[in-house]
Amino acid sequence: MKRPFPRRDFIKLAASAAAVGPFFNFSHRVLGNPKTLKIAKWAHFLPEYDAWFETEWAKPWGEKNNTNVIVDNIPIERIHSDAAAEVAAGKGHDLFMFPWPPAEFHLHAIDHTEIYQNVSMNYGSIPQISYKSTFFPKTKTHFAFADFWIPAPVHYYQDFWAQAAMPLGPMTYGSLHSGGQRVRDKIGVPCGLSFSPNLDGNISANTFLYAFRGQIFDVEGNIAINKNVYTAHALDFAKMLVQDAGSPDEFTWGPAGNVQAMLARKTTLTTSGISLLREAEKQNPDLAKRMQLDPPLLGPYGVTGFPQATNCSTVWKFAENPDDAKKFLVDLIDSSRTGYDKSLGCNFPAYPKALPNIVLRLDKDAHGDPPHKYYALKDALHWTPNLGAPGIVQPAWMEVFNSFLIPKMFASVAQGNMSPHDAAAEAQKEVTAIVDKWNQIEGSAAKS
Repeated sequence: MKRPFPRRDFIKLAASAAAVGPFFNFSHRVLGNPKTLKIAKWAHFLPEYDAWFETEWAKPWGEKNNTNVIVDNIPIERIHSDAAAEVAAGKGHDLFMFPWPPAEFHLHAIDHTEIYQNVSMNYGSIPQISYKSTFFPKTKTHFAFADFWIPAPVHYYQDFWAQAAMPLGPMTYGSLHSGGQRVRDKIGVPCGLSFSPNLDGNISANTFLYAFRGQIFDVEGNIAINKNVYTAHALDFAKMLVQDAGSPDEFTWGPAGNVQAMLARKTTLTTSGISLLREAEKQNPDLAKRMQLDPPLLGPYGVTGFPQATNCSTVWKFAENPDDAKKFLVDLIDSSRTGYDKSLGCNFPAYPKALPNIVLRLDKDAHGDPPHKYYALKDALHWTPNLGAPGIVQPAWMEVFNSFLIPKMFASVAQGNMSPHDAAAEAQKEVTAIVDKWNQIEGSAAKS
């Protein structure tokens, strides 16, 4: 089977970093008028992390490097549109931090390979999740630098699921349906997977599709969303799940609507980053004690769940201070351990060497009740594929993601507007149009 990118390219990158060493050196700046480094960053799910990043990391870093660092925290709902506006204007921030791979903007980003090579001197070769989230095979360049990711496990209320004789929660999509139906019939509380056109719905719907062996593109990059029966089967099952065990709210929630529903005990289960459980621990420890974590549900494709976020930082080609932006990212890796702590365990470092004892930390969490509650995440790297899987991410995949095509497809079927087969066929038309557009864009770029 043809691979989406040659394995030798991956090996070559790691080998060249080890043999040659850093591709750029940062000299000590002569004191004088400080430069300015402008950073746009997605607003983290936990404000504690943003407070640390801006006041305890970025500001001291700027003082040490004679640079005035300006950090703008942007709500996730605005990230894509704000980045597109900067690209259209050809000016804005020097460094733009996304919660997902910014493949759509690869033509406007510098090659970040040298950043990975500098980091490799202390932390090893580029991790697979970073490689597959930031590499563009046509030019053999990296359009971003990925330093951490956030898994999205199942959150469920143990006391609710005990009503269905499942105190350990559902393990499969089948038991989610059967057990969720019994719970809703008995106490009137539905399960709460999100299919809304927002980040939570995007992650949930794409995970649902992938777990049922449905793919937007296959491993070779070919359109696959309507290539077989898997997409239609996923849509049909989702409709049944919502009708028998769910709620119409799953299609209309605003940002973090599924999180708020769980905190209000209006749903029995959802998928989310652990910021949900952390918020419960802050608001109501008794509530948090009832909430448990599990890996993603088992589907026909196995146990798999897309990350809630993949922190990808892009230095624009039009950046006014690209050198400091690159140095900032290299130095930031050294604070991965602190970043993990300040995010209350949300941010999993992409480089294992940056936090080698993460499993021990998960087993003895300072806030968990009981302390080993977060141990359910110990194998998170094994069940978390990169956005764009089964291949590497590509611009067309991310446009599908950012246009919310997949949750809209699920909604059209679950709400009775289209049949599963018609919805899959319509999605294929939309994906094909997106692919054709990107072929034209990249063809024009190659000629210029």
